[in-house]
Amino acid sequence: MFNRFRSMPATAIAAVLGCALMTTATPAAAQKKPKKEEAAKGQALKPSKGFGPALKKLTEATGAKDAAALQAALGEAQASATSADDNYLVAFYQLQLGILNKDTAMQGQGLDGMIESGLTPPENVATYNFYSGNFAYGAKNYAKAIQRLEAAKAAGSTESALPAILMDSYLNAGQIDKGWAMAKAGIESARAAGTKPSEELYVRPAQAFQKANRTEEMLDVLTMRVEDYPSPATWRNTLYILLQQSGGDKELNFDILRLMRATNAMTERPEYLEYVSLAVEAGYPGEAVAVIKQGQNSGVIPKGDTHFGNILEAQTPRAATDAAAVAADAGKPATLNNPKAARSTGDVLVGIGQPAKAIPLYEAAVRGAPTDAVAQFRLGVAQALAGQGDAAVASFAKVQGNRARLAKLWTVRAKAAAPAAS
Repeated sequence: MFNRFRSMPATAIAAVLGCALMTTATPAAAQKKPKKEEAAKGQALKPSKGFGPALKKLTEATGAKDAAALQAALGEAQASATSADDNYLVAFYQLQLGILNKDTAMQGQGLDGMIESGLTPPENVATYNFYSGNFAYGAKNYAKAIQRLEAAKAAGSTESALPAILMDSYLNAGQIDKGWAMAKAGIESARAAGTKPSEELYVRPAQAFQKANRTEEMLDVLTMRVEDYPSPATWRNTLYILLQQSGGDKELNFDILRLMRATNAMTERPEYLEYVSLAVEAGYPGEAVAVIKQGQNSGVIPKGDTHFGNILEAQTPRAATDAAAVAADAGKPATLNNPKAARSTGDVLVGIGQPAKAIPLYEAAVRGAPTDAVAQFRLGVAQALAGQGDAAVASFAKVQGNRARLAKLWTVRAKAAAPAAS
């Protein structure tokens, strides 16, 4: 009966997360600091006497920006280098050759030689390690990137790209927990400063958790993501994955689709097909009609769509009859004293856009059946839709079982929709 829209294989879920790939720093950004800082360092170096002729050629070739001459001079310099200072200068001019040729591997080699010489001035250690680590990251040498970037961090680097590159290096090296710890620290720091965290701090760890089949942790990350990026597309991507994990539970799928609707995240025709099919099967004609009309108003469902047109024709008169019956039953003691009847009546009221009237019914259902996790969950939904954010958050906090994850997501929505404190 259902037209599923969740045909994507599990291995492709990461693609749904949608985020541009991180880029390494451009070579041009790596040029100025090492080159400028080395000028001051040069006065303190004492090259060996035999290294003098090669050093003169290195200096002249660099000044002339003659890459071929610099390459030839480097060969001579490497052969004549006998001291630590000589080797430091060889590494420095390797960096210059890498700059001239836009060769990041050569630049990294030069920086490594300077770092490993032990002659790097303390004030330059952070800069050299950062760029060395950045080049290693670009070459996918994540172990080296971690080593260099951690050294840059320890030396007090203030490069804004460092946390994200180091985080991603840990993730790509298989150290997911370390990478996520760094991401969380970055998220908390940004939030504390009143700024929005980079979306990559969520997307990259989520992808790593998904690849490692650590679904609950992936969903923890995505739940945090919608707090800072509550766009319909982000909500849809997150709830899409949750639908993948539902195990075919129709009632749970229905609740997930309700949140998708509440966050304006229904953007494709198949989603409406499944939602409407579930509503009709559950006996909620009013909700089926409302969902179809929403799809038509949003332009997702063409007004001339025969399939949905037939459903509207069949369900509209039923919806009117159902609404009248529910209005008559909602306040009756017989309904309120019967947990099952109270819950089902509340479900209909929420579906036809009257969540405030559903609240006392769900409250009655919870009192009469304290272990009814669905009633507890849907009480929170009704409160959230009625604008009672604080009450909804409190209700969702009590939800356990297979709706606990969905309750956390509804909590995000409830908090976002709540009026700001005056």
